[in-house]
Amino acid sequence: MDDPAPGPQRRSVTARGGYGSVVVTDPATGERVEVRRSARRRRTISAHREGDRIVVLLPAHLGHAAEQEWVGRMVARIRDRERRRRPGDGDLAARADDLSRRYLAGRARPASVSWSAAQRRRWGSCTPEDRSVRISDRLRAAPDWVLDYVLVHELAHLVEPSHSRRFWDLVSAYPQTDRARAWLEGYETGATAGARSA
Repeated sequence: MDDPAPGPQRRSVTARGGYGSVVVTDPATGERVEVRRSARRRRTISAHREGDRIVVLLPAHLGHAAEQEWVGRMVARIRDRERRRRPGDGDLAARADDLSRRYLAGRARPASVSWSAAQRRRWGSCTPEDRSVRISDRLRAAPDWVLDYVLVHELAHLVEPSHSRRFWDLVSAYPQTDRARAWLEGYETGATAGARSA
């Protein structure tokens, strides 16, 4: 994210009580970054993740060029930390095997499980013919229980290829199914609203 706050993609969220806040959409990933300014914050700059967005906290007096530099730096730091924490393809495959045993009686046996940077409109996909499962890179920053739901969903396609009643019965064995689906729907709604208002 070279230019984390390009002009046409900024939109004002709040500006009250010494706080100013804008949401920026990263054109490369579609991820939202919220920049919050505070008159009470003098020197410190920090960042953290809140749900589906990265929040960068800045002093109110910081100029636009310095804001650009610090937002880019802090977002890169958060993403680097998340990359180190998140599993690679091997870890993802081991996680899928464990989930298959726990929730699908070990019946889903994928030949491969991998992260995919190409999946921008889907959270995951499964090809029953070659038994491959691909998970969107966008889920690297999602809570573990959301990632597990998507894995269980795709693994269930190895047992039941269609979205039949039997398929949903398999998926519902995962106890966080409803919560994870709500999280994913909320993420998609927020991303769509952000794109429309940009």
